[in-house]
Formats: sequence, C-alpha cells, structure tokens
Amino acid sequence: MSTFHSLPGPDDITRVVLPNGITILSRSNFNSPSVFLTGYVGCGGMYDPDDQLGLANFTALSLLRGTQRHTFQQIFELLESAGASFGFGASVHTVSFSGRCLAEDLPMLAGLLRETLLEPVFPPEQVERLRGQLLAGLAIRAQDTSEVASEAFDATLFEGHFYGRPEDGTPESVAAINRQDLVDFHRRQYGPAEMTVVVVGAITPERAVELVQAALGDWSNPEQKLIHSFPVVRIPHHSIRIHKPLPGKIQTDLVLGTIGPHRKSDDFLPASLGNNILGQFGMMGRIGDVVREQAGLAYTASTSLNAWPFSGSWEVSAGVNPANLQRAIDLILSELQRFISDGVSAAELDDSQANYIGRLPLSLESNAGVASALLNLQRFDLGLDYYRRFPEQVRAVTSAQVLETARRYLDPERMVIVSSGPEIPE
Repeated sequence: MSTFHSLPGPDDITRVVLPNGITILSRSNFNSPSVFLTGYVGCGGMYDPDDQLGLANFTALSLLRGTQRHTFQQIFELLESAGASFGFGASVHTVSFSGRCLAEDLPMLAGLLRETLLEPVFPPEQVERLRGQLLAGLAIRAQDTSEVASEAFDATLFEGHFYGRPEDGTPESVAAINRQDLVDFHRRQYGPAEMTVVVVGAITPERAVELVQAALGDWSNPEQKLIHSFPVVRIPHHSIRIHKPLPGKIQTDLVLGTIGPHRKSDDFLPASLGNNILGQFGMMGRIGDVVREQAGLAYTASTSLNAWPFSGSWEVSAGVNPANLQRAIDLILSELQRFISDGVSAAELDDSQANYIGRLPLSLESNAGVASALLNLQRFDLGLDYYRRFPEQVRAVTSAQVLETARRYLDPERMVIVSSGPEIPE
C-alpha cells in the first residue's frame, strides 16, 4: 500500500452524528491492542464571565475529582488497574478529553467519560486542593519571562477578544471562584451540542459507535447556550511596544507579531509554508539563522503560526541577553522586511513542501496521532478526504502565493512587540 493510500480518508473513517448532536469519528487499527479515545465539548474559556476568568478550566479539571459513583481515589484506582489513562483540559473554545486503554477496557473508559461529564459532584475538599494547585501554577507562571511576555502579547493583540484572555485565569479570579460557581457553570454550559468523540484503535467503528451511543446518546441539556459569533480582530494600525519588568532575571524573552489567518482561510497553507521557511525549518529557519546563528543575539529564535476558528496569530519568539534586546528586535524586523520584499526561493519552497508531505505519515503512526488528526477534521470542517488531498494542496502552493500572503499580514510597521525580563535602562 502506498503512503498516500495509508492516509485516513472517506473509505476508512466512519462518521456518525447522534440525534442529540454528538459527532462520532472512528478508524480501526488492529496492529496494536490499544484504543485511543479523545474529543471535546463546546464549553471552553470563552464562556468565562469577565470577573471569573479560569472558570471553564477550573471546572474541567474538577470533573475527575469525584462523581456520583466514584471518589477521586476510586477513579485513579480504576484507571491504574487497567493500565489506562484519562484526563481533561480546557482551551478558549472547548473542553477536551483524552484517554488510552486496551480495547477490552473501552467500555470502562466510555462509562467514565459519561460519569465525569454528566455526574460530577465537585467534592469541596478536592476543589480546594485543586485551587491550591492552580494558584501555585499561576505563581510560577508570573515569574516566567516567556509566559509573562506571551500573556501580555495575547492581551494586547487580541484586546477585547476571547483570544486575549488567560484561559487559566488570574490569581484573583481563581481565588474568588467557589464550588457553587463550578456547579452552575457545569449545569449551564455542559451538553451534547457540537460535542465530538473520536475513537481510534483495535475496535471496529460499529462497536465504537455503539459504545459511545450507549454512554452519551441520552444526554441532553436544554440550558446549554453556544456562542457562534466573535468580535472581528484586525491587524494593529501601528506598532505597539511593551516591556514587562521581572527583577532578578538574567534573560529577556521577546514575543513579536501580529494577526494571522484563521484555520479555514485560503491564506492558511501559504502562510504555514512561509512560516516554516521563516522560522521553523532546519535550525529554526531564516530568523534562527540570522538572529541566533549569524549574529549571536539570541539563545533561541523561531516563529509560530497559530490558527484558530475565528482568527490567528503570526509570532516571532526569542530568548535574548537583556543587553541585546533592541538589536534583536531591529534584526528581526529587518528580516521580516526582507521576507516580504524578496519572498522565498523555489529551493526553499520545495524543501518546505517536501518536509510537510514527508512528515504527515509520521504524525499518523500512532493511534493518538490519527485521533488528533480526525479531531481536526471535525473541529475545522476540513472534509474526510483532507489528508488524501493534502500532498496535492501543498505542492500547489507557489512562491508568489507565499509572498502575497506574507505581505497581507507581516507589516514590520504594525507589530505588537512585547518583552519581559530585567528593567530596560532609560
């Protein structure tokens, strides 16, 4: 079988939508005895009230702390005895879950998914223990120059938008959230509408659908309300420069960037290939080569393209000696100007395209990798044949498209530039 036909496609992906709105995606792989289960519920941080940032995250992490049938310790022992894993996490749009087990233990894992989603009890002692862990994590983050710069960058670039708020909240908001807030958020926001469940591994799709339907097919929540519109995010009119001082630090972290395309935009693939050349491929692309290797101004320097359902960001990140901060900023801006002036060479684009096409099968070697890929098909409405079409789509991108897309987003005169580290001398 060729690599192309080993990629997931309509002939080996089963997709079923239950009457209550839950979408199930499944693909068999009997090369190992395990199964990977993942998915999401539409109740992420965008549903946090402004004065309760981190509520969705707090609620999600509380789900495994006890249900109507099992205590936290019993849940731990249930998973451990089966050699299984299971957990929750929250992002802006969704609360995600994922777990791994032997195929014979999937009924147990599906039952646990039902319990934690429908029957959490938020034990007071466990809620307080979790609060302590969350506050400790926030305290550590507040002393991390990379985290501080990144948070300030998001808040500035996405001011007034859900994407600009910290998903895990602030020390003040997390300290103020009480158990009843968790109960109310769960009652109000958790439900089957727009939920997706993916099952990949040593199980037939028919059996996977049967187990998920048995666990969640009767779930309903008339109170569940979904947000479908977001404020429009635009590229800044001018550059914005912010420094967040953290006394006692010996390194400064820098985040510089602007708005990028959303995931379904026609600009996404040209921007992604361009980003790979600019600051990912090889020794972190052109940015890494010029700023780190040639000039020696940064310990690390790379770029990232983050694409979400309604917007995205195109960022350059660097860790620098505080004495080199302004020189590093100037050199990065100069390199961005060269990128939008000269574009990419045919050789650079060929290498990047080969890299994209070659690494796709590698990302699909595990059940977890395939499950994540299928989840993205649903999350971004890409179509079941997306991975079959992907190599052709990648090869079709031209140098002119990369240049045109880069010029649409990367204006060196309209960047958000945020750094965090020692005070900058006057």
